[in-house]
Amino acid sequence: MNSINPFDLKEIRRWSLLDHTEMQMKIETANSAFQTWSGFDLRARLYLISALKNILLEEKEKLSRNISLEMGKPITQSRAEIEKCALICDYYVEHAEDQLQDEPIETSATRSWVSYEPLGVILGIMPWNFPFWQVFRFAIPAIAAGNTCLLKHAPNVQQCAHDMEELFLEAGFPDGVFTNLTISIEQTEKVLRHPFVKGVSLTGSTRAGAAVATVAGSEIKKSLLELGGNNAFIVMPDADLDVAIERGFLGRYLNTGQSCIAAKRFIVHESLEHEFVDGLIQKIREHKVGNPTDEQTFFGPLARLDLAETLMKQIKDSIGEGAVLKYGLEQCDCFVSPGILTDVRPGMRVFDEETFGPVAAVTTFKNAEQAIALTNQTIYGLGNSLITSDLEKHRWMFEKLRGGSLFVNDFVASDPRLPFGGTDKSGYGRELAENGIKEFVNTKTYFVR
Repeated sequence: MNSINPFDLKEIRRWSLLDHTEMQMKIETANSAFQTWSGFDLRARLYLISALKNILLEEKEKLSRNISLEMGKPITQSRAEIEKCALICDYYVEHAEDQLQDEPIETSATRSWVSYEPLGVILGIMPWNFPFWQVFRFAIPAIAAGNTCLLKHAPNVQQCAHDMEELFLEAGFPDGVFTNLTISIEQTEKVLRHPFVKGVSLTGSTRAGAAVATVAGSEIKKSLLELGGNNAFIVMPDADLDVAIERGFLGRYLNTGQSCIAAKRFIVHESLEHEFVDGLIQKIREHKVGNPTDEQTFFGPLARLDLAETLMKQIKDSIGEGAVLKYGLEQCDCFVSPGILTDVRPGMRVFDEETFGPVAAVTTFKNAEQAIALTNQTIYGLGNSLITSDLEKHRWMFEKLRGGSLFVNDFVASDPRLPFGGTDKSGYGRELAENGIKEFVNTKTYFVR
């Protein structure tokens, strides 16, 4: 297992896989840690999470640089990712006590209530595109609730995984509360089937989610899946065009387009198409493509060479089916220049499939009903954006747009205060907010006659 810098394709470091005995010992340590960690007073757990936040910010520059080196995220965006991890720590430090407190319920009993008790060791299978944020989104609420966590991270961001394990130990967490496992896909199934492991959270592809859910289901273990997306960004005829262009640009091209919740399909009213596309092109021209460690870079390389090749195949196939190349979209190693396709229709790969890179696929519509139909014409259900200056006129559309979220006059983003997750092939369960801290707990009923 090795980390390769996608900017220059040079190897950063090789990592040895754990053998069976080492893996078993780490699982057993996590289970032993659970026996004590779950008995910690909640305020003591939250104190350590606050300490973790402080160390995270103190080491922000080193951690940000490792993100940029391993997966190519521009350094300014890497810093923002670390800062967002600090925010989720703050959120649960402030709210976990209220969210986990017992809830009295009036029944025929002298006293009855519901409590939220930790499950045990939880496995997190995490992706490379937000190598810190995705892990913190899973681990912080699970650990705050009293669980312990095992991390199986993507092979190309193992330095980030190692960094996170060190951060937890440096903050004072007991050994085994958060453990990084340097393991293969085959070993991951063995971990999930281990009797000490009580649940799994996966952020990744729909194919990976189906495989993990199959194993978890066969073992009758709780699973949470945050999978792919093919979000629509709808620009209504009354939209403020400046807002549409600015939010659409960021929604598609942050992280060089490598995000499950990125705006991928631009559903634009036919009267605004030319102005909108011209505005996006101007925005692209204003932002630098280059070395992700350069402070001025906005577009870095894609995280791996095979990802760039897959994206280019989707683009070329769609052009062959009638899509028009409006701007950019040329490949050089891991770099794909940011660009736009117009005349995109259902049935083309860039409309039907998730595209993980800097390509905006533009489709036009004539009326609101057609915009809704185009938006919902997908196997995914993560979230959508609706850009309009007349909320009252278009309020009726909200419930008709399927998915886990709808962002009006903005691009879809995750926020510690809001539940996050999808429907259909985008997965099930919810992370973040109160929903997230209650995903891996036993909702236990008490009845005292």
